[in-house]
Formats: sequence, C-alpha cells, structure tokens
Amino acid sequence: MLTVAPDIEVLARFGRALADPIRCRILLALREAPAYPADLADTLGISRTRLSNHLACLRDCGLVVTVPDGRRTRYELADGRLGHALDDLRAAVVAVETDRTCAEAGDKGCC
Repeated sequence: MLTVAPDIEVLARFGRALADPIRCRILLALREAPAYPADLADTLGISRTRLSNHLACLRDCGLVVTVPDGRRTRYELADGRLGHALDDLRAAVVAVETDRTCAEAGDKGCC
C-alpha cells in the first residue's frame, strides 16, 4: 500500500539531500539527463566510491532511482517534477538579496 509521507519528513529528506554540494551537483546533472555512475564520476571529477555513497543517500532520500540497462545500471531523477523543483528553488534563492547571509555562516559554514 502506497502511503504519502508527512510534509515535514519530505522536506527534511530533500534538505538532507541538498545539504552536500556533491549531491546538489549530482541532482543538477541528472536533471539534464539520466547517467551511468562511471560517467557521473568522470563528469563531477570524484571517485566512484565517493559517488556511490552520495547516490546511496539520494536513493534513500527517494530522489533518484536506478534503471537496469543490460549489465549496467543507469540513474535518473525519481520524478520529473524534481527537475522543475530544483529550477524553482534555484530561482527563488537567487531572487533573495545576495548581500544577506545566515547568522551562523562563519560558525557552521552554511550559506
């Protein structure tokens, strides 16, 4: 039986996925087109092991899925709407004043 996750849980998962720059880069790459892990690792300039760990996180968050393709596995966004959500989120954040940073930026390294 399919259940709908509560709104807060869904947003927390999305936030966890976006909390790492490499995962953001993966999502943006997959927004453009599905990809194989080896190709993604080369494109992003990271090791396959490191990429694998980030892909596992994104799978656990429900944002990417694997698609068997012969002997290989391709990754893609779990839902096409995620690409639009990423675009909308980027546009909304860019629209915010660029001279503002969060108060904890120096201590926690955010923003």
